[in-house]
Amino acid sequence: MPIAIPTPVEAFARADDPKGRKFDEISDAVDDINVAQLKSSAHADGDNAYDNSAFDSEKDKETFRQFVDSNESSRRFYIEQHTKQTVEFNVEARRKVFETARTSMSVWEAMELLNTLVDASDPDTSATQIQHLLQTAEAMRKDGKPEWMQVTGLVHDLGKLLYFFGSDGQWDVVGDTFVVGCQFPTDKIVYPDTFGENPDLHHEVYSTKFGMYKPNCGLENVMISWGHDEYLYLICKEQSSLPQAALHMIRYHSFYPWHRERAYTYFENEADKQALKDVLAFNPYDLYSKSDSLPDPVALRPYYEGLIAKFFPEKIKW
Repeated sequence: MPIAIPTPVEAFARADDPKGRKFDEISDAVDDINVAQLKSSAHADGDNAYDNSAFDSEKDKETFRQFVDSNESSRRFYIEQHTKQTVEFNVEARRKVFETARTSMSVWEAMELLNTLVDASDPDTSATQIQHLLQTAEAMRKDGKPEWMQVTGLVHDLGKLLYFFGSDGQWDVVGDTFVVGCQFPTDKIVYPDTFGENPDLHHEVYSTKFGMYKPNCGLENVMISWGHDEYLYLICKEQSSLPQAALHMIRYHSFYPWHRERAYTYFENEADKQALKDVLAFNPYDLYSKSDSLPDPVALRPYYEGLIAKFFPEKIKW
């Protein structure tokens, strides 16, 4: 049977219950612990997707995503995530999510469902989920970014729909991502002291530097911890005509140990140089658009539904 999608009333009730509020609080808290250290790369010939972002040039970036040592909710979240994100869990999560009949929704319907997770606790903004997606896309549009990049900004967090589709909590939906199946580079991961109870920490293979992978195998061949990034990446890879750069932006936007701290460079291949360039071009719009004025979804919907139709089918199997 198809997965049951809550009606608007049921969905709002869920957003108002303790679990819904807790999801929102955790989602925002884990976002706030990363101080953005943007490392914009040089311009690419003929593609303004890689021009430095202009919309955020006058913003005080030290006020965004600050790490707070006393943020106990974030620490508790990462203890659970770093304990439970194992190879075994990741293999099973990928098997289970697509093993049953999948719910069909348009991109905009998916945005409206995600919007029932009201973002009331975010210290950076009073925006709802759909407004954050529109803020990201609108910042790109105002900077003259190509249509494929605007659409990527619009959909980048839709993988959080995992919350409605049988997630085990928050730890398998949000949070900074990392590679499973190899040694945890704990000097480059947030809360590095919280992996002590992860069974893979002392595994004969998974505890070694390269683990179950080969040096320079390419990031497309490693298993990144399960959550909204990986889920949406797999959906878009299957069901959209987005370019490879967009898939990089979606898959790696929470992969801070790699794109900010430069862990896992020993797995990179030549293609990952471009992947890094892609995600660094994307991240300013995700991070710094939160302080912008709140967009009107009703007014913007016709424009963005036109863009969505260029890259996605009418209905997507979620």
